[in-house]
Amino acid sequence: MKKMWMTLALLATGAMATPALAADCAITIEGNDQMQFNIKKVEVPKSCAKYTMTLKHTGKMPKSSMGHNIVLTSTADANAAAADGMKAGAGAEYVKPNDPRVIGFSTVIGGGESTTFGFDVAQLKAGTEYTYFCSFPGHSFIMRGTLQLGS
Repeated sequence: MKKMWMTLALLATGAMATPALAADCAITIEGNDQMQFNIKKVEVPKSCAKYTMTLKHTGKMPKSSMGHNIVLTSTADANAAAADGMKAGAGAEYVKPNDPRVIGFSTVIGGGESTTFGFDVAQLKAGTEYTYFCSFPGHSFIMRGTLQLGS
């Protein structure tokens, strides 16, 4: 128990860059008007059959000017999927329709809103790094984090 509290204290101070773990197969990530996610690294327990990601927009700006979503791809596919998503436009949530590179994605939301999506953990491969990013135009290179399959 003491070790857990020490780890939590180190995480709170930013002294450790440990992935966020979600024993209940779900996580909530916050995005703000400064184009930042509050969690940059997620480890998905392989014991989960399905994993749920919730995005909470903690800013105040509307989705038309500061919309956020989460798109999950392999790290190798992230930049190309983001570029194709921008071309797809707002009507497609800035995600190319039926893009096989996209493991899962949320809708675009504005300040004060939240959105949730899930994906089958069986789609993830051990040893492969995945990236989640916001595909709203101009956000994808700033608003991103990594995701990996844990133990």
